[in-house]
Amino acid sequence: MNPIIALLKENNISNEQINELFQTLTQNPLAAVATIGQLGLPPEKLQLLMGQVMQNPALIKEAVEELGLDFSKVEAAKAQLNK
Repeated sequence: MNPIIALLKENNISNEQINELFQTLTQNPLAAVATIGQLGLPPEKLQLLMGQVMQNPALIKEAVEELGLDFSKVEAAKAQLNK
């Protein structure tokens, strides 16, 4: 299991919330940041999660694919942000 998904599940984040988070991420990465904040993760767990993503951004792609979502949408949203 992807370590991001595992960390979220360890903190009682439901599969529905996880799917919603990554669905938001594929559509609007900035909105995903707000969604993460609403999950109620303890600060130390949130810091651990962000550290994992910063050290290995490919984890996001792996999680999106594990959930059966379309990673190309993440890339398209990222391209829009860089314009």
